[in-house]
Amino acid sequence: MATASEDSRSSESAGPGQEDGSKLGDRIARVALVGNPNTGKSTLFNALAGLHVRTGNYAGVTIEKKVGRCTLQSRKIDLVDLPGTYSLAPRSPDELVAVEVLTDDLVNEPPVEVVVCVVNSVQLQRNLFLVSQLLELGKPTIIALNMIDAASARGITIDVERLSKQLGVEVIPTSASKRRGITELKQAIERHLSDSPTGQTAHIHREQTLPKNFYKICDELREGLLQHSCISVSASGESGGQSGNSTRPGMPSLPDDYLIQRMLLDRGGESERRSIRELGGGVLPVLSAARQKVADEIGDPTDMECNARYAWAREKLNGVLGQSGQGSSSATDWLDAVLTNRLAGMFLFAAVMFLIFQSIYVLASWPMDIIDGCSGWVTDLVTSWMAPGILRSLITDGVIAGVGGVLIFLPQIALLFFFLAVLEDCGYMARAAFLVDRVMAMFGLSGKSFLPMMSSFACAVPGVMATRVIENRRDRLATIMVAPLMSCSARLPVYLLLIGAFIPATGVLGGWLSLPALVLMAMYLVGVVTAIPVAWILKKTILRGEVAPFVLELPEYKIPSMRVVFSRVWEASKAFVIRAGTLIFAASILIWFAGYWPGDHSRQYALETQQESLEARLEAATGDDDQDAVEDVAAINAMTTELESVQSELQIVSAGLLEGSSLGRVGHAIEPVVRPLGWDWKIGVGALASFPAREVIIATLGTIYSLGGDPDEEGLAGAMRASTHPDGSPVYSIPVALSVMVFFALCAQCVSTLLVIRRETNSWFWPIFSFTYMTVLAYVGALVTYQVGSRLF
Repeated sequence: MATASEDSRSSESAGPGQEDGSKLGDRIARVALVGNPNTGKSTLFNALAGLHVRTGNYAGVTIEKKVGRCTLQSRKIDLVDLPGTYSLAPRSPDELVAVEVLTDDLVNEPPVEVVVCVVNSVQLQRNLFLVSQLLELGKPTIIALNMIDAASARGITIDVERLSKQLGVEVIPTSASKRRGITELKQAIERHLSDSPTGQTAHIHREQTLPKNFYKICDELREGLLQHSCISVSASGESGGQSGNSTRPGMPSLPDDYLIQRMLLDRGGESERRSIRELGGGVLPVLSAARQKVADEIGDPTDMECNARYAWAREKLNGVLGQSGQGSSSATDWLDAVLTNRLAGMFLFAAVMFLIFQSIYVLASWPMDIIDGCSGWVTDLVTSWMAPGILRSLITDGVIAGVGGVLIFLPQIALLFFFLAVLEDCGYMARAAFLVDRVMAMFGLSGKSFLPMMSSFACAVPGVMATRVIENRRDRLATIMVAPLMSCSARLPVYLLLIGAFIPATGVLGGWLSLPALVLMAMYLVGVVTAIPVAWILKKTILRGEVAPFVLELPEYKIPSMRVVFSRVWEASKAFVIRAGTLIFAASILIWFAGYWPGDHSRQYALETQQESLEARLEAATGDDDQDAVEDVAAINAMTTELESVQSELQIVSAGLLEGSSLGRVGHAIEPVVRPLGWDWKIGVGALASFPAREVIIATLGTIYSLGGDPDEEGLAGAMRASTHPDGSPVYSIPVALSVMVFFALCAQCVSTLLVIRRETNSWFWPIFSFTYMTVLAYVGALVTYQVGSRLF
């Protein structure tokens, strides 16, 4: 075990963070942050780590980890943010990794030297369930008594000193949202680390909360596993008296004592599965015998653990808690009476969502105009510097028209993430999950599926990964299959472009509601409404099974931390810009090349040169205030006529080159397939090109219309409005716009999502199934929308 720990530390020292520490002569220690969901753990993590956060996967597994660098008075620490959990009973791979990190049982992970457990001061007794399990690990532990201000507001008084004495660990009152107690918590961490200056993981006395007979049976189980398996002891060091059998290179090892206890307690849990996977099926008879002994001598393991731990919590809180004032009639209770009401709550939820969509339109227009202006300024600058040619076409028609057309939607993306972060940080999202749980249960899903689905509104990738909290495999797969139907931020630019171009900016219901905002909200509802029957069909067919019960602790309402909110907005905006600068950039160049080649562009360049010359002469003639220098009206009219003639010929030549290009040929080949949807070949090519990522259709259409010489005085939206079929009829109408939006609301055009589905399910069947059914669904949805819409409008 010592060898494994040292190897891990050596590996860590090779990382960038450790290099910094070496230069400063400091050893970078590792501290884990753990706690129940909704205890303000993430807020406290951000308060401690600031913006020095990096994310990645644990070595060898796909579970994501979040590590923040925190500076104390005399040293630096790496703060590991573990997933929120109600207990350390690993029932999912996520929870198993969290426990293995705490027990130093995860390969290639440096040992955790101090554990900071964040507890909710208002729900102290309930949170002590997790604390009792943590103290059994034997790690130096600090309790962060968070939301102490909320407890005071509810009239709850806590004798912190007595609680610390009775738990036997240091307790620090904090309010992460108000940055109170942060300094004291850092000082406590430093004190604990000073007790272990060499970096060796210090172990304290392990609390034994459960009946003594249980621990005796655990020791017997360990003995039995050693006798029936050719294994060595745990890398975490506590061999249970079997040191003579330790550390055989290449041999599997027993897990930590705590994980052995979980094997016994959690029938079918991750700890049991891992042991069978690593040690073989021979462990099952030994485990069954031990469980039978627990049942004979103590009783049902689950009841025994709950009773013992809550009895321990009541004992530790004896004389600690007090109540003053009228805490029970708090604002939280009053708000919950309204917001979680079956009817009023659902109505208010819909109203909140509509206000968000309305605000996205109202508040984003000004920054969007600035980005649009900057894009036009850069285009004019390039045009004035470079003569018509292939390089100028690449920059203006490919890069600027493609990437710029996507970047213009950055303000609206940022606003969407801002509102979602505010709702989550103030505690409202948990109420929304509670509200929809009843509805989702009717269709085979539980409220646990709601949070991954809500995450998918930002991006389906974290949404699919968030399904790891769902223990039931069938529920998890069903949620993964419907999560991509939620309208992610990549669909938002498509909606905004088409709604802005073709949906009248009029009010309905006496002007109280905005029609564009209503249509935008309807597009988001398309995915939600479609996900319900899809989940129902899956749960009735290939994923048939009972719905798992849903237990959710509703957090206290609190004022959102602007630091946390803006941090999330920053991360989301940065990811959007990086995506535009990499994937969209590459796609724009490929689309430009496909639209440029093959073809002789010499006549096109000559016409562009002539057009620019005429525009310059016309501007000089009409912009001079000196009447003597102004050419006569007849000359100006002649130049105007000539300019219009050149522009008309240029548009014909450009359109001919585009239609004869590779892109045009592919577009015309697929046109019969997309024609029933009301689309022309340009929209079809846009949809085809956007299979790697949905935003690519914006870049594709921007490049196509720019290469095709379509008028673009009003940007891409103006070019689309002016686009016509060969017979002169407009390409776009409201039914066509709705058809395109419905297609993108339901399609699976995101390679990243499909790859993460492959990774999470460890099978190619599910991503192929997801892509196939969603593409068929999108085509049928778009077909019905256009055919019905064209008969109504």
